[in-house]
Amino acid sequence: MDRLVVKVGTSTLTAGETTLATDRLDALVHQIVALRRSGRKVVLVTSGAIVTGANRLGLQRAPRSIPERQALAAVGQAILMHEYERRFTASGVEVAQILLTADDLADRRRYRHAQDAFRVLLRRGVVPIVNENDTVAIDEIKIGDNDTLSALVACMLDVDLLCILSDVAGLYTHDPHRNPDAQLIRVVDDAEGEARRYATGAGSPQGVGGMVTKLHAARIATAAGITAVVADGADPDVLLRLARGELVGTLFRPAREPLRARQRWLAFAARPRGHIVIDDGARTALLEQRRSLLLAGIVDVQGQFEVGDLVVVNDGSGEQVAVGLAGYSSGELRRLIGQRGGAVVPGGRTRHEAVHRDNLVVLAGNGR
Repeated sequence: MDRLVVKVGTSTLTAGETTLATDRLDALVHQIVALRRSGRKVVLVTSGAIVTGANRLGLQRAPRSIPERQALAAVGQAILMHEYERRFTASGVEVAQILLTADDLADRRRYRHAQDAFRVLLRRGVVPIVNENDTVAIDEIKIGDNDTLSALVACMLDVDLLCILSDVAGLYTHDPHRNPDAQLIRVVDDAEGEARRYATGAGSPQGVGGMVTKLHAARIATAAGITAVVADGADPDVLLRLARGELVGTLFRPAREPLRARQRWLAFAARPRGHIVIDDGARTALLEQRRSLLLAGIVDVQGQFEVGDLVVVNDGSGEQVAVGLAGYSSGELRRLIGQRGGAVVPGGRTRHEAVHRDNLVVLAGNGR
């Protein structure tokens, strides 16, 4: 475990509605400093800006309106960074603030620039502290939760471990607050399967606001070949215990055949512009034979997109089968739906592929 991303949520950082839990903040920084001194590279993804801003402005709780929350994030982010900065620098460790939106990650050029900046910071011994840029993150460009953000950063940097610190000890068989017989699940081999189980209402509904997003993050990380852990953020030694090799919380094992770097970006960071619906034969060809998506297998085209835009490939039931870069625009595909003879392209050649397999990422078992 040489490189890791640590995500800490608002519920772990706060005591009450809007008060920072300074003892937990102290313990978190102490552990990261210790990991740094042992030669490990750590990226911290932190929540807490909105509630910190609410506290500074004398509010008992954070309001619900988007403009109010964006304004509080602007106030609170500066304070939160100051709290981190003075603790880290007291231990001789420099920090850097990185604020991201989904647009930053969806644009390949900006994604690579952010990736390069992270790498320079880590090489120079700096701890990057990451948050979503809540002040400007409207619905169209929001990542939505820092669990997902932490997984996307973990994929970007190809780390060894994603550790999500939560207000629960891990993933349970049932809601431990409602069922005293609920058991902590120590190891999960299939994050995709667990996410489906929770999404259908089985297991712990404590997740609807929290555990579901953590499972989604684990699903992204493990698809990229990264081990993920969900553990209790109230444990003052949780990161050090993980570094010692202890089994803490719930561990999600990485996929045996992880996605490559470009596939990770396509599957999880890039933003789709439309959908292509396919028949059962095309679904089988993609899932079992890893072939290109042919024009003959398309039954519907949804949305407006151009050549090279990212599209989601769905089967007839609406399940996401793959994502890929469109070989035709949406208008062209609508004219070519179901065509078995292919389409004549410049140069007189006939092209059958709506999405070539080199630009296609199958999502079965990986999720999106």
